[in-house]
Amino acid sequence: MAPLPLTLPFAELEVGQHLYWQLGNLKIHGQVFLSSWVVIGALLALVVVGTRKLERDPRGTQNLLEFLWDYIRDLSREQIGEKAYRDWMPFIGTLFLFIFVSNWGGALVPWKLIHLPSGELGAPTADINTTIALALLVSLAYFYAGLSRKGLRYFEYYVEPTPIMLPFKIVEDFTKPLSLSFRLFGNILADELVVAVLAFLVPLVVPLPAMFLGLFTSAIQALIFATLAAYYIGEAVHEEHH
Repeated sequence: MAPLPLTLPFAELEVGQHLYWQLGNLKIHGQVFLSSWVVIGALLALVVVGTRKLERDPRGTQNLLEFLWDYIRDLSREQIGEKAYRDWMPFIGTLFLFIFVSNWGGALVPWKLIHLPSGELGAPTADINTTIALALLVSLAYFYAGLSRKGLRYFEYYVEPTPIMLPFKIVEDFTKPLSLSFRLFGNILADELVVAVLAFLVPLVVPLPAMFLGLFTSAIQALIFATLAAYYIGEAVHEEHH
C-alpha cells in the first residue's frame, strides 16, 4: 500500500463560490461579514428607534422591545436560576436576537438582488462558520460561568458521581458545540434550499407555504439555541448537577 500523504486536501473543499477578503495572511469570508453587518445594523436601528422617546405607556417599537426584554428575562431566569441570570441576560438576549433576525432575514430579504464579485449573500446562520463561532462562544461562556462562580471546584463535575464518568463528560463538552452548530446550520440551510428548489420548479404559489413554515422553524431554532445556551450556563453555575 502506498503511504498516505502528510497533507490531505479536505480543508480546501468548498460548496459553491464565495467572496473572500485578503488581509495580509488572513482570509476573511466576506459574504458572512456583509450579511452579519446588515443584521447587526437592523438590530441597532430597532433599539435606537425603540428607546429614542421612552413613554410610561409603551407603544409601537418600545412595546416590542419591552416584550422581548420580558421574554429573554423569563427564559434566562428559568434556565440559569434566580441568583445568576441577570449577569447572563445580555449574552442570551444577543444570541437569540442575532439568530432570530439572521434566520428571518434569510427568508424575507431578497439577498440575490445584491450582486457580488463572486458568491451571493444569504442568512449568516446558513453558513457553518457562523454557527460554529456562536457555539464556541457558548462553550467559552459556560466554562467561564462555572470557573468564575466555583473556581477549581467546577472540575468536580467531571468526576461526579464517580470518576468513571470523566471520559464521558469530556466527550459531552465536545458534542455540545457540535450539536448546537450543526442543528442550527442544517435547519436554516435546508429551509433555504427547499424554498429555492420549489421557486425554481413551481414559482409563485407553491413556495409560499414552505416559506411560512421556514419562518416558523427559523424562530424555533433561535429559541432552541438560546434556551440550550442558557441551560448549559445554568448547569455550570448550579452547585448541584443533575
